[in-house]
Amino acid sequence: MTAGKPDRKAKKSYTLSRASVAFLETMRKKRRAASSSAVLEEILQAARREQDRASVERAVTGYYGSLSTQEATDHSEWGEFALHEFSNEERP
Repeated sequence: MTAGKPDRKAKKSYTLSRASVAFLETMRKKRRAASSSAVLEEILQAARREQDRASVERAVTGYYGSLSTQEATDHSEWGEFALHEFSNEERP
């Protein structure tokens, strides 16, 4: 990447089914996007965000699943304490 163009794009060529091409064109018109490439980029970004979200969810589940019973109880008690403190806090 050059310092002047941090969001530089790469030109690639892919072979898609006619149904996929038609879908992209329909979405391009529906979204009034500049190009089918822009629509495809949006779809890929959404898939990447979903993959990242699922990864974080797995990590959180793994963390809490690895806690001992005592550690889980401690987390729960701290959570209850925090909820109680925030609910008693005066609001402006």
